[in-house]
Amino acid sequence: MTITLTLLYDRIRWDEKELLDSARAKGLNVKEVDAKTTLLNLNKKADEDYGDVVLQRCISHTRGTYASACLESKGILVVNKASVSEICGNKLWCTLALIRAGVPTPRTIIAFTPESALKAAEEIGYPVVLKPLVGSWGRMVVALRDREEAEAIIELRSQMNGALNQIFYIQEKVERPPRDIRCVVVGDRVVAAVYRVAAPGEWRTNVARGGSTEPCPLTKEVEDIALKAAQAVGGGVLGVDMMESPCGLLVHEVNSTVEFRGAQSVSSTRIADEIVEYAVNLVRR
Repeated sequence: MTITLTLLYDRIRWDEKELLDSARAKGLNVKEVDAKTTLLNLNKKADEDYGDVVLQRCISHTRGTYASACLESKGILVVNKASVSEICGNKLWCTLALIRAGVPTPRTIIAFTPESALKAAEEIGYPVVLKPLVGSWGRMVVALRDREEAEAIIELRSQMNGALNQIFYIQEKVERPPRDIRCVVVGDRVVAAVYRVAAPGEWRTNVARGGSTEPCPLTKEVEDIALKAAQAVGGGVLGVDMMESPCGLLVHEVNSTVEFRGAQSVSSTRIADEIVEYAVNLVRR
């Protein structure tokens, strides 16, 4: 039986092209479905034939999570599951999952008013990092060096529309080298580990912020923590980000729609092949 793999997307980037090329090279039937134009009627069988497995690769966290939930309700196998996307796409849910699983993570306090947010920053001790609950590529992630700066930024945040902007996620600014470690986890394996090095003058390490990637040795400690973090959020195809603190490795984020172009540039393993093979093996179980 030839397996049919559907790529659900809202924009085709380099990563999605790699996945499509890999699936076709393996002889799979491949479908491409744009989530922006598809309809998901909840009261009847899916209008579209999604085949044996769907790789959900939407850039929009909300769109991808909701689409996955609808597809799963029709008995369709989706990678990653909606529950995994939901946890990874919200920093609070993700941090709670990591803490419950005993994964080391930076000290974090949640506050619900600007006044409480300032108290949280004082309790952790400056500098601290203010993050949005939902977001990626380092957008709206701000380092607050002192109370004066915190008052200004938190006041600005409190004026923004949206209920989630009234929840303040305050985290310690971890003392670390100007880099973090990105592990690409596929199932129960770490298929790539890289350093993401911050660009000159930038403390955030996101490649989208000009960061670069370098090979990182996959030590037993890095591997164990990455797999434990992946398991904590429900498993699948994930990007686990960790920092090298004076107290050891701390996981600060797990991504459910992992971008792997940077990791691929310094890795000998073809990451797209690993992801497609993982999806195929799920069908064959």
